[in-house]
Amino acid sequence: MHVGKWLAGAVCWVSLFPWAAGAQVLPSSLPDMSALDAKVAKRMEDAGMVGVAAALVVDNKVVWMKGYGYADRERGIPFTPKTVMNIGSIGKTVTGTAMMLAAEEGKLSLDADINAYLPFKVVNPYFPNVPITLRQLATHTSSISDRWPVYKATYHYGGDSPVKLGDFLKGYFDTHGKNYSEDNFVKHKPGTYREYSNIGAGLAGYIVERAVGEPLNVYTRRRIFAPLKMDDTAWFLSEVKPSKHARLYVSQMDLAIPIELYGGTTYPDGGVRTSVADLSKFFIMILGNGKAGDVRVLQESSTKAMRTLQFNATNKPENVELDQKNAGLFWESKYNVTRVGHGGSDPGLKTEMLASLSGDIGVVLFTNTSLEGEGMKSYNGLFQDLWAAAEAVKGARDR
Repeated sequence: MHVGKWLAGAVCWVSLFPWAAGAQVLPSSLPDMSALDAKVAKRMEDAGMVGVAAALVVDNKVVWMKGYGYADRERGIPFTPKTVMNIGSIGKTVTGTAMMLAAEEGKLSLDADINAYLPFKVVNPYFPNVPITLRQLATHTSSISDRWPVYKATYHYGGDSPVKLGDFLKGYFDTHGKNYSEDNFVKHKPGTYREYSNIGAGLAGYIVERAVGEPLNVYTRRRIFAPLKMDDTAWFLSEVKPSKHARLYVSQMDLAIPIELYGGTTYPDGGVRTSVADLSKFFIMILGNGKAGDVRVLQESSTKAMRTLQFNATNKPENVELDQKNAGLFWESKYNVTRVGHGGSDPGLKTEMLASLSGDIGVVLFTNTSLEGEGMKSYNGLFQDLWAAAEAVKGARDR
């Protein structure tokens, strides 16, 4: 089926019946957002996105939230702000929050040798006497490298991964493990070179589990999701009602091809399943320095530490250009260090959660379609359209 034809119909239907897409109505004093619908429809058609939902956050409040297209095209189910899907690497920000909570509880230190928390050793064979720390894992400077043939096999289609996180990590890092190789590390001293590592993020989540004595999904449910009333958020497929989960699609040759849902062995690196509505609650908590409404999840100092850019002229790892990229603790800068948050990319999805450096403007964007080439250009254009709309709301509020 040609993407443009069915997509145009889907967007029209949702626009005519905005309640079906969970549209949030703006106060009458704020700008008319109806023009945004046409922009979203055009970007979706150009990119071949099956479903989209987004939220605009201004001054720590959701001021607009809406869904477009389909959560399940074949069954005609619309994509709404309450549609659940996996969000890729944005999940690292949840792992980072759990890490900071454990640090607040005195159960771990960001700058201690991680081997103090592990039942196996993690040592860069090229620098065996240099410890690896959680801070390095959280800034992707640990010297751990994702060996693609091994990492690719951690995706389990059709359900949650049957391989335990700890077993996989031991096999990757223990010198007698089945997946151990010196190539699991870069030839740079820990802390001196930035290489993005999903396995490193999985290791950070495992360390949190070991430190707090609870599985990460249980700990984050108790300390983050439940207090924020993120009732549709979980880590595993087995924890999500199938009727709430979006179908995922891969855009190829002007077609959107459905794929099986999947789980990941290294789930702390991107396994969170949530909705735009739920993730906005988490985002507001972070932008509110650990507090959303009357609910405090993190101490203000912990939240600021997460968002503080770690690299500067006196602490600049190799492979980092300070005017182009920087990092907090499992937080990333984008757009030449003018916005912070995280994005996510995985088979069948693309997501974004970014705020201004001051935190007064934020955008959350999901699509259940993985994109490339011109499709990614349209997706990025859609994000910019949403950002401009958030700026317009902010400007109207400040007048």
